[in-house]
Amino acid sequence: MDDLGRKSAAGLAWFILALGIFLFLPAGTFDYWQAWVYLLVFGLSVIWITLYLWKNDRALLERRINVGPAAEKEKSQKRIQTFAAAAFIGTYLLPSFDRRFSWSSVPMTIVILGDVLVALGFFVIFLVFKENTYSAGTIEVAAGQKVIASGPYARVRHPMYAGALVMLLGTPLALGSWWGLLLFIPMTMVIVWRLREEEEFLLRHLSGYADYRDKVRQRLLPWVW
Repeated sequence: MDDLGRKSAAGLAWFILALGIFLFLPAGTFDYWQAWVYLLVFGLSVIWITLYLWKNDRALLERRINVGPAAEKEKSQKRIQTFAAAAFIGTYLLPSFDRRFSWSSVPMTIVILGDVLVALGFFVIFLVFKENTYSAGTIEVAAGQKVIASGPYARVRHPMYAGALVMLLGTPLALGSWWGLLLFIPMTMVIVWRLREEEEFLLRHLSGYADYRDKVRQRLLPWVW
């Protein structure tokens, strides 16, 4: 395994460990089957995507490793990513506390539906990565970058965010928490904030993006917005 592979594997391991801490520590127990199933679905999805990129698009894998507020170059995106990180962590903490204090009673069928949504969201993200090698973890325009208008980009301008929203909607359900759905609201607001800023950046720096925006009218949901 080369340096990129080791770095990717280490980053993935630390991320899954952090998710486990966010889920089991506030819950005060490891007897939380919904969290174990969620970690399995989440972990296998991320491993599958990582292995695909390591084999087929290492440049994109390297771009995806550099994420978070510190990696952003635009000040506005640093702020957005800080809020996004807080909302993302809250998406796990609230269901975990819900498990501890038994605030919710979510049927198993809804939990399974949540896991299906998580897997579906990751599948959409996989399709985005397969179609667009320039989908970096930060907002930037790479040398030679072109507008991608095929695959999921033919339906909406920001399919990766759409997939992320599907995954985030399924997360509290998969974790057995109705109350966790409350965090979907600020998470959606942060994503909308980010994509609006991203579009302004792309209009200024990516040739052809204005024409693409005029052709594909919807940002996240076909026929809706």
